Amino acid sequence: METLPLTLAFIGIGLLVGLSGCGSAMGTAIGAQATVGALKKRPESFGSFIVLSALPGTQGLYGFAGFFILQDLISPEMTLLQGAGILGGGLALGIAGLISGMYQGKVCASSIDSIGSGNDVFGRALILAVFPELYAIIAFASLFLIRGIL
Repeated sequence: METLPLTLAFIGIGLLVGLSGCGSAMGTAIGAQATVGALKKRPESFGSFIVLSALPGTQGLYGFAGFFILQDLISPEMTLLQGAGILGGGLALGIAGLISGMYQGKVCASSIDSIGSGNDVFGRALILAVFPELYAIIAFASLFLIRGIL
């Protein structure tokens, strides 16, 4: 029973970093796939394509940064409340990062396709692509609140 808090914390950190990283990997791959197709039509727009393709990479960075926010709470002497809090925070940011990264990649891919078709939509597309990320940012900010409770 004395290792349960530490076990919960390690699971939480694994989910935090792993799921948000998966969201970034999938989102950036979706954007990169669209870029490969759009480059055939408009190779001069590669700069816009790369920005939009890279944008979903931030969710994985939030997960990694979340580990640093919580790491000093992890110790063999931690309480069950601390272990459960880290698990909950890890789940929140992990799932938010996974889903927002995937959907941000889809928004970015649509934007890349539109630019590749000759539409001048980069600025507006960038604004729209940030919307899914907002929820990963909210989950990231929640880690600070969770840490304050623990």
